[in-house]
Amino acid sequence: MKRALWVVLFVGILAFSVTAETYIVGSDIPWKPFEMITATGEFFGFDLDLMRAVAITAGFEIEIQNVAFDAIIEEVRAGRVDIGASGFTITDEREVTIDFSNPYFLSNQAVVIRKDSGLNIVTALAGEGSNKAVGAQNSTTGLWWGEDNLAAFGVTVNGYETYPAAILDLVNGRIDAVIQDEPASKASIAAYPDLLTVAGVINTYEYFGFLVANGDPDGLLPRINTALATLGLTVVDTAGGLQELVIAEGSVIESLLQIYFEPDPADITAAWETSKGYILGGDLDGFVTSMKSELGL
Repeated sequence: MKRALWVVLFVGILAFSVTAETYIVGSDIPWKPFEMITATGEFFGFDLDLMRAVAITAGFEIEIQNVAFDAIIEEVRAGRVDIGASGFTITDEREVTIDFSNPYFLSNQAVVIRKDSGLNIVTALAGEGSNKAVGAQNSTTGLWWGEDNLAAFGVTVNGYETYPAAILDLVNGRIDAVIQDEPASKASIAAYPDLLTVAGVINTYEYFGFLVANGDPDGLLPRINTALATLGLTVVDTAGGLQELVIAEGSVIESLLQIYFEPDPADITAAWETSKGYILGGDLDGFVTSMKSELGL
């Protein structure tokens, strides 16, 4: 009788000692408003808090590491990082070596210029005059678009380690324009509101996805995709060969889009500092409610 009870108790202890798996998430931080960092070194942003929401919903833990953008895919392939979450556009070239989740965001490319340049989206990219140069971050679709489309017009396309470095060269007059994802361009403008503006948008129709190693060795993609659906995302194929991302009204994803793309990034940081305990503790509803309250949404 005592032995049987001991076995039951021991099995019970083992059951309660099991913990959720922890996966390493690689992200290039900062890249506002997708990836941001507080003064004390905590990571947050649309990509990262959506990834946290996915992990909470799917039942696993994540550890976020700051990894250079052009190194994330190789780190994932090598098994040192499990998930890439850094505004990665789903492309055929990338899918040769890694696998993507369902898309969670649609973006186009913005052309950022100096207000005093006298340029527009055509003249900034068409090489009017001489020695025209544009910049973009290394290994991004903005850089690839520039390399594929601008060389014939005599435009020099410069790659940078980060987008802030490219923007700084634009501010200082060393290049004529920066090509970057449209949502992120708003943060660039906000940093230099008197100097910079968006000349126009290139409709590239880019879908962002979370990435894992080729073959999905940890079986993460079904869990991530199911979680994205639970959080309010439906992906619909259209007749034109594109995909429509349908966001459910009142869903967590809709709330995260409002939180990260409507207010000023500085206000978002302060709100996250106040609200972080909820999402770090696994309470998505509490996080959304607190963030919206802090931001007046």
